[in-house]
Amino acid sequence: MKKKLSVMQLASLSVMLFGMFFGAGNLIFPVFMGQMAGQNILPAIVGFILSGVALPMLGVVALGRSRCEGLHELSCRVGKPYAFFFTCLLYLTIGPFFSIPRCASTSFSAGVPLLFPGVNVSLLTLVFTLIFFGAALSIALRPRNILTYIGKVLTPAFLVSLGVILVVSIIIPMGSAMDVPATGNYVDNAFVTGVLEGYNTMDALASLAFGIVVVNVIRGLGIKDSESIAVNTMKAGVFSCLIMAVIYALVTLMGARSMGAIPMATNGSEALGAISAHYFGNFGTLILVIIVTLACFKTATGLIISCAQAFVNMFPKGPSYKAWAIGFTAWSFVIANFGLNTIIKWSVPVLMFLYPLAITLILLSVFGKAFNYSKIVYVCTTACAFATALLDLINALPAEVAVPLNVSAITEVAAKYLPLYSVGMGWIVPSIVGFVVGLIIYKIRKH
Repeated sequence: MKKKLSVMQLASLSVMLFGMFFGAGNLIFPVFMGQMAGQNILPAIVGFILSGVALPMLGVVALGRSRCEGLHELSCRVGKPYAFFFTCLLYLTIGPFFSIPRCASTSFSAGVPLLFPGVNVSLLTLVFTLIFFGAALSIALRPRNILTYIGKVLTPAFLVSLGVILVVSIIIPMGSAMDVPATGNYVDNAFVTGVLEGYNTMDALASLAFGIVVVNVIRGLGIKDSESIAVNTMKAGVFSCLIMAVIYALVTLMGARSMGAIPMATNGSEALGAISAHYFGNFGTLILVIIVTLACFKTATGLIISCAQAFVNMFPKGPSYKAWAIGFTAWSFVIANFGLNTIIKWSVPVLMFLYPLAITLILLSVFGKAFNYSKIVYVCTTACAFATALLDLINALPAEVAVPLNVSAITEVAAKYLPLYSVGMGWIVPSIVGFVVGLIIYKIRKH
């Protein structure tokens, strides 16, 4: 029985996984972070890589070591009702509600309007997103070919396109990062701000979702043994995340250096556009559109496949894979037409709620052998993380919701009594307490 992938198969699988991870937020957030962090770029990069690379890598490792085939099975260790709730919310967040629509919106805002001056923006958005999602759905309806489409075609084309601008920025730097003063939260809390910025990539959440796709691809390559699938899944996860870490560092550095020649942008797409125009003039807009569209398209395709496969597994008597894929794509098309800023604004509170639950689940699964994957440890840790994650969600609500609901009374009390709440990390201490309590109960029951 086959137990190992060949070097070429492992490389293709790693590139495919990287391609599914590296999408909309992976370009726009680090370059903008570089502009804002300036001379504090090092702690910002470390924080960003911690949440944007280390956590996703642990997520893939967690699925591999757990021998679970997907997020639902993994989160069942907390309880079946919780597993359905958490799995559905996570897939909808990284799927049709936020991440998939953001892929199309980011591609469009990267410079498509500049390529078609004089055309009505709303109409142009409608046409672009229709073409984008039509092409993504055509690939998603053939999930068995995902290794070829993403691992061997789209991702290499994206890396070549991105490599052009990164190499030029290294050879001909626009300035020195050390000459740029830090702004905003990067002045005093560059590391923590970098960690929170890494949340926006949604990669730690995606690592739990992409597991089912990776497992199915490995099986299609002839490996059926669960232990061998786990080992090869972990290898692919480590290699893909190393590629991501290198690109994050280079893109962030490019953003910081750009402040020597261009003004501060309002978002990452604008920053990338200005950098491309600086190096390549008007042709730079076309280059940027190609880079961002390739990055976002492959991720959108992978997410449609992951979400559809996950919902088929959760609801075996429900709609078919084809129906889920078409439904998720259609909903994403609608949301994408609300615009990038709207999508980002409403996604932040949900991410502040989901990330603590995802992080604790990942860590419990990675180190679960130490306490025999005891359910009581999972339940106690998750319960504490859940309660405080709700407070982080409230703290991140947009003003148009927070003000009418008068949530300031809640946030003021939480900031006073909950450690790290003011920096968006209020869930850490309660989760540790919950883990310790669960561990004590487990030890008492054991003996």
